Amino acid sequence: MFNFEIMKKLMIIVILFTGTATFAQQDVLFTQYMYDKLEYNPAYAGSQDLFAMDMLTRIQWVGITGAPKTISFTAHTPLKDPHIGLGFDAIRDELGPSTNYGVKGSFAYRVIFPTSKLCFGVAAGIQYADINWNALDPKDQNDYELSNHVKNKVVPDVDFGIYYYGTQFYVGLSSKHLLQNQMVVESTSPADAENSYTKLMRHFYGMAGGAFPLGDNVVFLPSILCKYVQNSPFQTDLNVSFMIHNVLTLGASYRTDAAACLLAEVNITKSLTFGYSYDIWFNALQSYNKGSHEIHLGCYLDIFDKNRMLTPRYF
Repeated sequence: MFNFEIMKKLMIIVILFTGTATFAQQDVLFTQYMYDKLEYNPAYAGSQDLFAMDMLTRIQWVGITGAPKTISFTAHTPLKDPHIGLGFDAIRDELGPSTNYGVKGSFAYRVIFPTSKLCFGVAAGIQYADINWNALDPKDQNDYELSNHVKNKVVPDVDFGIYYYGTQFYVGLSSKHLLQNQMVVESTSPADAENSYTKLMRHFYGMAGGAFPLGDNVVFLPSILCKYVQNSPFQTDLNVSFMIHNVLTLGASYRTDAAACLLAEVNITKSLTFGYSYDIWFNALQSYNKGSHEIHLGCYLDIFDKNRMLTPRYF
């Protein structure tokens, strides 16, 4: 059974080190964000000029009971009309007894220039929140907090983004949870005169990256992802990676909440990739966990011109 006291301690740690108000909903930030940009920006849909599928699985803070576990799946493709891209993403984020789900469809319109493309994208779908009260094992079975219930579990959700890219660079701006919908939480506690609310806070993202050949067999791939949420500290992931012989990518990242990350990506075939990353924490959580693990699987298919030779896709 899940220990309620351990869960309380975990939530205190999360609130302290994310700086998030108790009404805020923080989206997960993947270490391998550079391989799944659709999760953060709907304008990315179709930009690989292939039918692309990516799955990311993240197990955070290994060793802490009830620590976050997240799985994300995205798929996107251009259409025969080169100006249109479509996408789909689904995510499941688990923290202790609470689980959040999100499902969205994306539409991107691309303005084509001779050597670059400017994309505008919108995503729409739903967010679903649930709490498994049966997973708790509290010392006080009469704790009135256990009588709280999530009333409105499903709410609509909308994202918007802009993405500009060429053969050797990309830059994007986006915002998620534009509607900032609320979910009502009812309580039977006599101290609570009114219902309380949990809100999907609006997230803002900025991303950029480049590809710079360092010879015939090595490409330097720097990238950055920034995130801002109201009542939270500004967060930045800065990554430097090197692609070797268009097969193996090795890199390292620094996250501003005191974490260093190591990652590796292997192109198993021209259409299939596998990646792994490991996060090392240097804040107060260091004594309580054994790091965070993340796995990436990617599949990329040319469904419009199967005879076309696939070139390395840096972005």
